[in-house]
Amino acid sequence: MRTADLTRFTLSSLTSHRMRTALSALGVAVGIAAVILLTAIGEGLHHFVIAEFTQFGTNLLTVQPGKSQTHGAPLGGINTTRPLSIDDAIALRRAAWVRVTDPLVQGNAELEFGKRTRRVALYGVGHRFPDALQMKVASGQFLPDDDPRNARAFAVLGAKVARELFPGQQPLGARIRVGSERYIVVGVMAPKGQMLGFDLDDTAYIPVGRALDMFNRDGLMEIHVVYEPTAPVDDVVASIKQLLTTRHGGEDFTIITQQQMLDVFGTILDTLTFAVAAIGGISLLVGGVGILTILTIAVSERTAEIGLLRAIGATRRRILWLFLAEAALLAAIGGVAGLVLGGGIAALLKLAVPALPVSVPWLYALLAEGVAVSVGLAAGVAPAIHAARLDPLDALRAE
Repeated sequence: MRTADLTRFTLSSLTSHRMRTALSALGVAVGIAAVILLTAIGEGLHHFVIAEFTQFGTNLLTVQPGKSQTHGAPLGGINTTRPLSIDDAIALRRAAWVRVTDPLVQGNAELEFGKRTRRVALYGVGHRFPDALQMKVASGQFLPDDDPRNARAFAVLGAKVARELFPGQQPLGARIRVGSERYIVVGVMAPKGQMLGFDLDDTAYIPVGRALDMFNRDGLMEIHVVYEPTAPVDDVVASIKQLLTTRHGGEDFTIITQQQMLDVFGTILDTLTFAVAAIGGISLLVGGVGILTILTIAVSERTAEIGLLRAIGATRRRILWLFLAEAALLAAIGGVAGLVLGGGIAALLKLAVPALPVSVPWLYALLAEGVAVSVGLAAGVAPAIHAARLDPLDALRAE
């Protein structure tokens, strides 16, 4: 039997039972589609998280109070022998390769102008905050270069806050109430959008020293540090660690680089991607059981046909390959259908929900197709061996 004859014979076997073939391939198709769709969402989330963090630059790290002994969020004020101070932020400018440092305190406060009030996320920062996080001022200016420990009562509004408090008006120079104090608006930030669900435009900024008094805090929540882009990150971290350890008398702080944050998110997303791919793998297993069932039935139905093939010279190996080819082709058809189905649904999701990051990982797609064919071959082994071992005379008598 030539290869062309083998292929034609296999196709005719599948097309002669179209419904059975379609149902068997459907199990594989659903599994492949699930793998493609779920890994596409996982891959899209990877790109989304990287884009969210790198929008603030790639040469940024954060110093937070408290020594974290394990991966994850630092302990903050717990077990902190000495809080981070504004003086620490100023001193860090002397560390090697450091370009910008900016202290930060965050809380919530109510802003009031005339009869309008709005509760917003309030940041106490220094005058280099836009440089540290690559944010731009749309109108006016950012906080002036005052002594951060005794700065004037100036405020900068986020784009959304400015629209809400000053609809159709120019906020620059206006006096607003922040908490229980009066501030003069000196600037409005350019729209920044959202980061991981947090609205960066629904914010306001005041000098860090005033924010410490307003929130009744002893120390900073964190210090942003921008270093030279070409500097070795490990050396920058070592320099900062040495300087702060000398000032504090011990390592009672945590330094977090962007790569560490991305690694944490990457680990979480990789775990989720693997989990959802495993769910799709279960569907593939179900599809394999379907192929095994169909081919087992096919062997019993085609016993006489197998006997005839053996009688006219087909070897046992050729019979074995005949059924294995049928199993592989059945799985491949289901796999291709699953690729089309999964890719189509992913494309529709991207169009229907633009905010949902969907990116089809074609390497996963090719691997899924290979797995599908492997599942088909594995499922077809037992029926193929049984068919190859049939005695020609006994098989012909089955007619």
